[in-house]
Amino acid sequence: EVQLVESGGGLVQAGGSLRLSCAASGFTFDDITIGWFRQAPGKEREGVSCIAKSDGSTYYADSVKGRFTVSSDNAKNMVYLQMNSLKPADTAVYYCAVALSGVAGINRFEYDYWGQGTQVTVSS
Repeated sequence: EVQLVESGGGLVQAGGSLRLSCAASGFTFDDITIGWFRQAPGKEREGVSCIAKSDGSTYYADSVKGRFTVSSDNAKNMVYLQMNSLKPADTAVYYCAVALSGVAGINRFEYDYWGQGTQVTVSS
């Protein structure tokens, strides 16, 4: 069964760092993209970053570029989101997701499977 489980969220002060993890299981396709999304209260879910399993290519939203880094360990079926220089505006529930495409971006509607989310709260 397909499963995505996020972990690593928590409460940090502005300027701090967190690393989110996404454990993926049940995926037999190599031609997939793993995305990170976030949703703050009252706002739509927005794309943060993504990484293609096949070649490791990445993409970032402008709002996080230079601060966040997405990476993967395919042998462990793990994807990570390293978040540095966190700002209160980064506060949201963060989700990992899988698109059954090797060329997906960070449009939420490209993604087929979703994790349960992990809360990230950045205090000022």
